[in-house]
Amino acid sequence: MSDKTYIGYARVSTLEQNEARQIKSFDDFPEKIKKVFIDKVSGKDTNRPELKKMLDYVREGDVVVVSDFSRLARSTRDMLQIVQELTDKGVGLISIKEAVDTNSGAMGKFFLTIFAALAELERETILQRQREGIAIAKQQGKYKGRKPIPYDEVKVRAECKKWRSGEQTAVATMKKLDIKKNRFYNIVKELGV
Repeated sequence: MSDKTYIGYARVSTLEQNEARQIKSFDDFPEKIKKVFIDKVSGKDTNRPELKKMLDYVREGDVVVVSDFSRLARSTRDMLQIVQELTDKGVGLISIKEAVDTNSGAMGKFFLTIFAALAELERETILQRQREGIAIAKQQGKYKGRKPIPYDEVKVRAECKKWRSGEQTAVATMKKLDIKKNRFYNIVKELGV
């Protein structure tokens, strides 16, 4: 056993997803993980509460452990930014799945960069497939997009009458109806008011 302190970081994209697989990988890790930070948000950027807490928590000599690099960051830029912040604090990083340890010198950092780029490529590929799938579904008439948010037609007509007569501004009308600008003008057009 080493005298380093190991800190776990896990992330799932939604509240419904389960981080159990990642936590299990920490249980199987040969070193004792002292504390685990878990985010339940997308990894599209670094604006994550538990990531920030973890980065504030770690101290020189600590080692952050992730089940795989995609849990830490989804873009090469974000990954390298996080790694730089850890490095500046004297903190190492280990990815269990990729078996990469930034403490192992230049090769560890090289492999980290490669895996970060692959994680970013994977995310972009998923998004592209999603866009293509939606386009095909639209062509086949199977995808209609989100269902419109219902609104009270009588109330909309009454408030629009005040707006059109100059009693209130369009912004005030939108606020009263609690409708965003684009939606408001689409409803106005739809109702012909």
